[in-house]
Amino acid sequence: MPTPALRVCGLGKLYKIGQLQKYKALRDTLTDAMSAPFRAARTLVKGQPTFVAAAESEFWALKDVSFTVNPGEVIGIIGRNGAGKSTLLKILSRITEPTEGSAEVHGRLGSLLEVGTGFHPELTGRENIFLNGAILGMKKAEIKRKFDDIVAFAEIEKFLDTPVKFYSSGMYVRLAFAVAAHLEPEILLVDEVLAVGDAAFQKKCLGKMSEVAKGGRTIFFVSHNMGAIAELCSRAILLDHGRQINDGPVATVLEHYSRLNNSQGSQIDFTLDPSLPCCILGLRLCNQDGVDSNSFDINDEITIFITYRVSVKLHGLQLTATVARNFIDVIHSFDTDGMDEIPPREPGLYQARLAIPKMFLKGGIYSVRITAGTPDRLIQDFEAALQFEIEELSVNTHMKGYRRDRVGHVILNDVWQSSRLE
Repeated sequence: MPTPALRVCGLGKLYKIGQLQKYKALRDTLTDAMSAPFRAARTLVKGQPTFVAAAESEFWALKDVSFTVNPGEVIGIIGRNGAGKSTLLKILSRITEPTEGSAEVHGRLGSLLEVGTGFHPELTGRENIFLNGAILGMKKAEIKRKFDDIVAFAEIEKFLDTPVKFYSSGMYVRLAFAVAAHLEPEILLVDEVLAVGDAAFQKKCLGKMSEVAKGGRTIFFVSHNMGAIAELCSRAILLDHGRQINDGPVATVLEHYSRLNNSQGSQIDFTLDPSLPCCILGLRLCNQDGVDSNSFDINDEITIFITYRVSVKLHGLQLTATVARNFIDVIHSFDTDGMDEIPPREPGLYQARLAIPKMFLKGGIYSVRITAGTPDRLIQDFEAALQFEIEELSVNTHMKGYRRDRVGHVILNDVWQSSRLE
């Protein structure tokens, strides 16, 4: 029986959330140490307690996660935001240590968990390729053999000898993925960082990961793109609030994930993150009468309202709404569609509105994914933020001859014309 590529047993990661401690210089530490006995004596005389603990609470980012991965498996890690997906990959990558349990890794591991993972900002793209190869345990001759393929894939020939601190986020990702995929790690960990790239590059990366998987290497893939998970992976692990709630064939786990998201209503509010230049605050669904709902008739117009705040002047900001059914994207629309150029957005509170015409989507359950970002940076991503259902109650009244069992996801009504030519 082959040695597993990964073996995870009872893995848990605990964080303590409490008062932030101020960083102190060495002289402050020494001064505090020397004056501590005098402060303690003074508080005893005054009848005050000598120690007051900082209020803190515990947060389990992961709890009791166990699984085994055999060489050559392609595993999708899915779950809502905050489920523990990235924490799991950071433990497997040895970036952070678990609080409990163990994670055994057998084989050379390459990871792409965030933009510029493993890069030194002062080094050029060329130098970072060799640095990353050395970190992975590659010999110089091996790196040279793959060098041209890496540069061609990343499409950064003009900037190869430029320090990477001057790269955009998109250039960082292209080079980082090219290095991780081409330097032949036996285990490849890829987080949602690929969402920063454009659609063409994402497709290119998925093709490369498929090629890597066929070569017998193990892949751990975290993505909010359920279509990509279904296409690339044979198995999936579902996490929710840090706990592993399903592990099995990808179709079964995706169905479980869909049911998990079905309990949401027609409106959701998000927490303001003041550190972000743009923050999505809320999402709401309503019909043509302005009534909030997540259940519609096929003859209803569906409107998606997105409220967001811009804190600094942003160039190239785009909101994206993706409507999916059965993990297949049906609508992928930018709020800048139809514009010749994207105007800068000044600080302020905004609301965007997307109207889905009546008699357009077939009956079924749909999920709404909302993202905000610029061409070189993904700022926020809320996958399956809300779900809604369309029922075909009045379809025969408004579209004669329509059959409910026809395939596809959209309806094209009154678009055909036919005439006799002779």
